[in-house]
Amino acid sequence: MTRIDDTFARLRAEGRKAFVAYVMAGDPDYDTSLAIVKGLPAAGVDIIELGMPFTDPMADGPTIQHAGQRALAGGQTLARTLAMVRALREDDATTPVVMMGYYNPIHSRGVARFLAEAGEAGVDGLIVVDLPPEEDAELCLPAQAAGLNFIRLATPTTDDRRLPRVLQNTSGFVYYVSITGITGAAAAQAADVGPEVARIKAATDLPVVVGFGITTPDAAAAIAGVADGCVVGSAIVKQIGEGAAPAEVLKTVAALAAGAHRA
Repeated sequence: MTRIDDTFARLRAEGRKAFVAYVMAGDPDYDTSLAIVKGLPAAGVDIIELGMPFTDPMADGPTIQHAGQRALAGGQTLARTLAMVRALREDDATTPVVMMGYYNPIHSRGVARFLAEAGEAGVDGLIVVDLPPEEDAELCLPAQAAGLNFIRLATPTTDDRRLPRVLQNTSGFVYYVSITGITGAAAAQAADVGPEVARIKAATDLPVVVGFGITTPDAAAAIAGVADGCVVGSAIVKQIGEGAAPAEVLKTVAALAAGAHRA
């Protein structure tokens, strides 16, 4: 049982849905980013998704791309992202942390080294958007063996033939991408998402969490109402990019979390 498994078990027992918040590590600078990350649990975040900045984020829209550029310009590295998790763990031993990004920085560091460091830092899971199931031997299987959940993305184009392959080695939860295209491109619609979540849940016992296109507390409530939880990223990252102080960002996060939790 990982922290992710424990969190979903607790939420089920409480009759609540999960609120997952995404922020880019190191955006706009290390200290500001760490202050935001440390404040997320008290703002109602059940799982922290921590972006790993990368120079070629092909699945991300402009908001997340610019966040990555700001972080890289501020000196953020994979090592500093792991240091951020260690710093969070000084005060918080329970909130799950999922690192999300692309394979290149992990490959460059070395898979075995990265997994050892991630486990030591207190990382609970990985979402690596450019590693398909056909490449499970690269990172997915070693990560599972190291005790980390490997969370897979399902999308509106993941049909019934493809879905079993996507689910085969997934653990922690399934991340359903509610829209086709890049992050921040459109609004998620519960009427469209609900049947797809039901289809995935018929094929797995894992929780299904929905992300992309959720920008308001009402939208968080609507989407969480048809899933096991929701993810908000661009709406939070946009505010960080506009220069909001950590306290203001966390106020927005708290409102979004309250929306998800009323589902």
